[in-house]
Amino acid sequence: MPALLRLLGLLILGVATAAAQNATVAGTFSVNHPTLLNLGFEWSISGDVNRNAEVAVQFRAVGETAWRTAMPLVRIGGERIFRARENFDYTVPHGFAGSILNLQPGTEYECRFQMTDPDGVSGDAAPSLRIKTRIEPLPYAGGRTLHVYGPDHQGPKLEPNFTSIMQAYYGAGLGDWSVVWERRAQPGDTILVHAGLYRPERLNYVDPMMTPFDGTISLTLKATKEKPLTIKAAGDGEVVFDGAGNHILFEVSASEHHIFEGITIRNTDVAFAAGRKEASGAVGLTVKNCRLENIGFGVWTEYAGSSDFYIADNLFLGRDDRFRLIGWTGPLWASVGPYGSHQVTSYYAIKVYGPGHVIARNAIAYFHDAIGVSTYGTPEKDPERRASGIDIYGNDIHLSNDDFVETDGSVHNVRVFENRGVNAFHGGYSSQPVFGGPIYFYRNLLYHVPSGVAFKFSAKPAGLFVFHNTIVGEQVAGDPSSNVHWRNNLFLGRNTPDRGVMRWANATNAHSSDYNGFRPNPGVKAQYQWLAPATGATAYAPEPTDWKSFATLAEFRAATGQEAHGIEVDFDIFEKLSPPNPSNRHAVYHAMDLNFRLKPGSKAVDAGVSIPGINDDFVGRAPDLGALEVGRPEPKYGPTWLTWQPFYR
Repeated sequence: MPALLRLLGLLILGVATAAAQNATVAGTFSVNHPTLLNLGFEWSISGDVNRNAEVAVQFRAVGETAWRTAMPLVRIGGERIFRARENFDYTVPHGFAGSILNLQPGTEYECRFQMTDPDGVSGDAAPSLRIKTRIEPLPYAGGRTLHVYGPDHQGPKLEPNFTSIMQAYYGAGLGDWSVVWERRAQPGDTILVHAGLYRPERLNYVDPMMTPFDGTISLTLKATKEKPLTIKAAGDGEVVFDGAGNHILFEVSASEHHIFEGITIRNTDVAFAAGRKEASGAVGLTVKNCRLENIGFGVWTEYAGSSDFYIADNLFLGRDDRFRLIGWTGPLWASVGPYGSHQVTSYYAIKVYGPGHVIARNAIAYFHDAIGVSTYGTPEKDPERRASGIDIYGNDIHLSNDDFVETDGSVHNVRVFENRGVNAFHGGYSSQPVFGGPIYFYRNLLYHVPSGVAFKFSAKPAGLFVFHNTIVGEQVAGDPSSNVHWRNNLFLGRNTPDRGVMRWANATNAHSSDYNGFRPNPGVKAQYQWLAPATGATAYAPEPTDWKSFATLAEFRAATGQEAHGIEVDFDIFEKLSPPNPSNRHAVYHAMDLNFRLKPGSKAVDAGVSIPGINDDFVGRAPDLGALEVGRPEPKYGPTWLTWQPFYR
């Protein structure tokens, strides 16, 4: 009898322990840096071993009476992100994360969250808060105006006036006296640069630009969010800063809250050097309405403490080949080492790290990569020093020899939406890796990616949500990923003879795919390929035999339970669109020749599913598949001021 009682006690203790482990303990709730259009949140937890806790989200603008529903926060934690070659191995901490999407700038919102768990919740399970979205950074209206005229300027000058930015900014002198900064600009000042050519004579000891030897304009002052320091074209003609082939033109990695507006930058390797990893980096950098041409790099920070950049409405033109898509390998490059060879004449247009950045409505062409988050490696524990709460949208990207947009190194709440990408050799939209997510890819366009990697999900990323994209190409990436979900997308095969249209690679049991449209490649038997682990297992290192292949969508659906509402389509769903030629990998296509609009009444119309915050404004019985909704205006891609085609033949 005593033995039976002891056994019964152990059983009761085991049940109680399991119940305690399955119950959720709410931990720290934190808010990412707001952007103009989106808000992001993180919520740490413990417990919930059976992963059945949920967090519902509601919001409303202050002054409104009705609450609106947002997507629930995403359950994250336990996913392993690793790559042995670079010696990093990271496990995502347990919690929830997610965004409220498509808000209005400069608006205060009430947000409330409700955590539930059938096994119980302890701690504050229902936080609520008010938070305001940002506005576009603007010059301070109450500051001084300092006028800069080039050394060759003739005619009247407004007072006070200076012969270079360095003189206006620091009161600097010539030669050795260029580092004597005794009369510095103040927060809120605007430096108006008048029409002319500003080109450092860097090998001239008494360079009029006050940049002897390196030709670099080094700006280190600390302004404030309320009183930024602005360097702006005066509006009396084009202002051109020509680096004359130097390495860095504007060194701003020690600056805070600077605005650059309306200027042209050319002939330099790095236009804005804005931060080095573990050294220093700019905060609150704004570059808008500028033209950057013949450059190797546009805006670049690797510093974890860089935050709240606003890089918008600019034209970036790199140095790479304009008439053929080169890529990494192939007949135009000799094979060098295991990865082939690629000469990088222009690296990135924009590359950032840290929280709160906005990269919007830029036109970008002739770079290795267009836009990227730094791959960085294991994220730092301080949420103020991680790539989270970042928006990348409305960009028009042409001819990238690697990828259009890279979210590599991102942690939580990065939103990539309404971008148009045409011609990228190696990949379209990349997560290589992502440290938990969610990363949202929605309403993006893609055309002509010869590799067939529309979404480069590599190095075991976790937390990827792919909604409403129009992809003219295949999805053939095979590195297993965690917590990946696909809805309302179009994937249209390009008549490629050696690959199917879709390949899913899942590392864990958290995955889903439904309401997508596919155009199979004719004659290919392995049209749909699937990798997923057994229940409770993982598949981080699959063997080739782990893959399952299917010739039709119906076969795939019957075997996996996925794509219950998926359909097969063809190019007749569009008003007028044809696939690129798969046999000409180096061809160049132009966005102005492509029409991604759906034909009213076609199979893809009203074939999607509602997603809060993503397609609330759909027309008809249900949302359409793909990036563009019939009956809604097409987004404007690229700078609002650009009325001509910057990269066309």
